[in-house]
Amino acid sequence: MHSRYVERDAEAMIARYAGEGVAGDLALRVYTTRLLGQDPKLVLHGGGNTSLKTRLTDLLGEERQVLCVKGSGFDMATIEPSGFAAVRLAALQALRARESLADRDLVRIERANLIDPTGPNPSVEVLLHAFLPAKFVDHTHANAVLSLVDQAGGVATAAEVFGERMGIVPYVRPGFELAKAAAETFDKNPDVEGLVLEKHGIFTFGATAREAYERMVAMVSLAEARLQRGRKALVKVSLPPTLAPLPSLAPIIRGACSLADEDHEGAFLRQILDFRTSPAILDFVGGAEIARYSQEGVVTPDYAIRTKTWPLVLDAPAAGDLAVFRDHARIAAAAFVARYCDYFARNSARIGRDKPMLDPLPRVVLVPGLGLFGLGRSKRDACIAADLAENAAEVILDAEAIGRFQSIPEADMFDMEYWPLEQAKLGAAAVPPLAGQVAVVTGAGGAIGAATAAAFARAGAEVALLDVNESAAAERSAAIGGAALAVKCDVTDAASVQAAFDQVVEAFGGVDIAVSNAGAAWQGRIGEVDEAVLRQSFELNFYGHQRVAQAAVKVMLAQGTGGCLLFNVSKQAVNPGPDFGPYGLPKAATLLLVRQYALEYGADGIRANAVNADRIRSGLLTDDFVKTRAKARGVSEKDYMSGNLLAREVTAEDVAQAFLHQALQLKTTADVTTVDGGNIAAALR
Repeated sequence: MHSRYVERDAEAMIARYAGEGVAGDLALRVYTTRLLGQDPKLVLHGGGNTSLKTRLTDLLGEERQVLCVKGSGFDMATIEPSGFAAVRLAALQALRARESLADRDLVRIERANLIDPTGPNPSVEVLLHAFLPAKFVDHTHANAVLSLVDQAGGVATAAEVFGERMGIVPYVRPGFELAKAAAETFDKNPDVEGLVLEKHGIFTFGATAREAYERMVAMVSLAEARLQRGRKALVKVSLPPTLAPLPSLAPIIRGACSLADEDHEGAFLRQILDFRTSPAILDFVGGAEIARYSQEGVVTPDYAIRTKTWPLVLDAPAAGDLAVFRDHARIAAAAFVARYCDYFARNSARIGRDKPMLDPLPRVVLVPGLGLFGLGRSKRDACIAADLAENAAEVILDAEAIGRFQSIPEADMFDMEYWPLEQAKLGAAAVPPLAGQVAVVTGAGGAIGAATAAAFARAGAEVALLDVNESAAAERSAAIGGAALAVKCDVTDAASVQAAFDQVVEAFGGVDIAVSNAGAAWQGRIGEVDEAVLRQSFELNFYGHQRVAQAAVKVMLAQGTGGCLLFNVSKQAVNPGPDFGPYGLPKAATLLLVRQYALEYGADGIRANAVNADRIRSGLLTDDFVKTRAKARGVSEKDYMSGNLLAREVTAEDVAQAFLHQALQLKTTADVTTVDGGNIAAALR
C-alpha cells in the first residue's frame, strides 16, 4: 500500500473550504478521511471512522475544545465537513471514570453536548476517539489487518508483525467497554503509533492528518507483507463438467430466498440480487472447506447488519439439472431460515430481552463454480451486501493461506447485529409497496412506457426499460435514476426478447411484473389493406405481447413467487374505429390473451390484467395525428383530446397509475381497467 497524500491537493482542500469558514485542520481531516474511504481494502459502505480534536465556537459564542468525529453512517469516501459531529470533548473524556454506561445514556450525552444540536449522530466509536489523546485519529477495517487478527492466534501474529509500534487490544464489542480497553492499552505504552483491535480493525493516530494517515498506510503495508510469506495453497472442490448459466439460476435462487407474507395473502418478501464473480471469488466459493470457513462468521463486527452472520452455500449447478438445483436451493434456504430463527431465539433468551426478529432471509449466497450473490430489498442494498461479501472472501482467503480463519463468538455476533447503535446506521425509512420487486416495461421510450416505469420506480420497484430504440430507453432510464436499467429489445424478434429478459435477470435476479406496452397503430380500410401491413401489425401488437408474456412467465415460474402480467390493449380492442382495423384486430386478440394467461397461470399466483386507454399523447397518437383529427372534426386539439364524458384529457401518467394500481391489487386478475375519460361505446359488458 502506498501513500496517496499530495501536498498540493491538501492545500487546495484547505483553500476550498476556507471560503465556507471551515478551519484548515478540519479541511485536512476531510482530505485524509476521503483518502482512506476511497480505498476499498480499508473502508467499505459507512465502515471506519476518523476524528479531530480542535476548538470551535458554540452557539453562545464561547470557544470550546471539541471532538469532530465522523457522523454515524456517513461515507468516508465523499464526506464533507458537515458529516463530522462536533462534541464537547471534556464531557466525553469525563465518561472514562465510569464503571459502565448504557447505550441510551451515551446517545443522550452525545446529543446534549453537540456544538450544533442539528448535527449528525457521532460514530459508535466516539468514546474510543475521545479517550485517545492524539489530535488526529483514524480507524479502518483494513483487509490485511483483519486477515492477520481473524485467527485463533491473531493477537500473537499481530504482535510479531507490528512489535512495539502498535498496541494490541483483545476483542471487545464496540462501545464503552472497547473504548476503555483501548485507552488502557495505550496508557501502557503511550509511544505506540496506533492500536490493532482483535477481530475488528486498526487505529492509527498522529499530531497531523498526514501523520495519522501515513501511519495507517505503513501499518497495513506491514500486514500485507506478512500475508505473502509462508502461504499454503487452497484445496479446490470438484465441479460438474458443465455448469448451468446464470440467467437460469438467478430466479431459482431469488425465489428460494423469498418468504410468503403471512399477513397478506399472495404477497412475498422478495429480494433483489447482485451477482459477482472473479478469480478470487471463484477460489473462495470453490474451496473444499467452504462449509467450514464460510460459516465461521463475519470478518469484522460491522458487517453483521448488512450480510448477516453467515452466508447461504449452495451446490454447484450442473447444466441440465435445474430441477435438482431448484429442490436443493429451496431446502437449503429453508434450513438457513430455520437456523437463523434458532439463533435468534437462543440469543434473545440469553440476554433476557424481547427484541423483534429481523427477517431471517440470507443476504449472501455462495455458489461453487459460479460466484456469489448479494441480496437486499433494493439494488443498492444488494450491491452493498455483495461488496462486503466480496471483500470478506479476500480476507478469509488470506487468513486461510497463513492459518485458519476464526470470527468472533456467536453471542458477540448477535449482540452486534441487534445493537441499536448499529441498526441506526440503516435508518428507519418506510418500506415502499413494491420494494424488492422487479418491473419490466416494454415500449419504455414512449410517453406511456416512460411514465409507467417512473411510477413503478417511485413505488419502490427496480425497473428495466425495454425499447427497440436503445437511446430513448437510456434517456428515460437516466431521468428515473437509481438502478433503472435500459435494455434494447425488439418485441417482434423472439431472440431479442429472450436476450433482454436474460439481461434483466442478470442485473436484478428475476422479474415480478411485466408491463407489455410496446405497440404501433397501423391504419387502413380492412377490406383494402395490404396483408403485409396486417401481418406487421400482428407481429408487434399481438405476438409482441405473447413473446414478452412467455419470457416473463418462464422467470416467474422459476421463482415460484407468483407475478403480474400487465398489457396495454387500447380501446380499439372493444370499440373499433374506422380505418383502425389493422391496429384493433391484434389488440382484440391481445385482450383474449390476457384472459388466457389469467386462466392458465392463476394457480401459480400469476395475475394477468389489462389497461384499455384512449386518446393518449404518445408514440401512437402523435401531435400531427391529433392536429389532423381535430381539424377534420372542426374542433380544437384540446377539445379533441378531451372529447369524452368527463371532458378531461387523459395523460400517460393516468395510464401509468392504472398499471400501478393493478400491480398492487393481489386478488385481481383478468381485469380490464378503462382509462379514457368516459366512452360508453368502449365500456366492457
